[in-house]
Amino acid sequence: MLQYRIHPVTHYQQNCSLIWCDKSNRAALIDPGGEATRLLHDVDELGLTLEMVLLTHGHIDHVGAAREIANLRGVPIVGPHQSDAFWLEILPQHAEMLGFPLTESFTPTRWLNDGETLSLGETPLTVIHTPGHTPGHVVFYCSEAQVAFVGDVLFQGSIGRTDFPQGDYAALIQSITERLLPLGDGVTVIPGHGPTTTIGDERLHNPFLRG
Repeated sequence: MLQYRIHPVTHYQQNCSLIWCDKSNRAALIDPGGEATRLLHDVDELGLTLEMVLLTHGHIDHVGAAREIANLRGVPIVGPHQSDAFWLEILPQHAEMLGFPLTESFTPTRWLNDGETLSLGETPLTVIHTPGHTPGHVVFYCSEAQVAFVGDVLFQGSIGRTDFPQGDYAALIQSITERLLPLGDGVTVIPGHGPTTTIGDERLHNPFLRG
């Protein structure tokens, strides 16, 4: 079964999720926006073997420590969808603009496409392409554990911003209503910022999804 811990990192308090298969102790870090030393300490403290870094999208607060962690542990960076390549290319400028440490641009080891399945030990993760916040945004969904790591698509009572370059409000709403809500009301939602919620709670109470 998939297990996870959530670590808010950087001054943006971005939720980096440490996930692992409890049968194999194989682990991944989703959206390590910063504080690489702290995140890797938790991996080691739990006796886990880090297999990969997973990225939902290319914004600096979600990828700031990805390259450092990948280099330190010799693991691949997987995701997001290739449509976010331009965000990874402008990381140095984005970091300076938002007050993050200097971050060099990079290309992931592997881009992801909708419908792919990733294996973390004995635990499968489904990739769901969810454009809108950024064009290449993806969600990682574990049907076995009924949990979705949704980055900046959906929050408790809110949705992702679409005023960044290539953001698209209509596409974001479509991603939520057609790709996430059908996962089922009992699915736990781990957003990129803020508290955990569920699909059911957001379907009923999120003002952006009413009507």
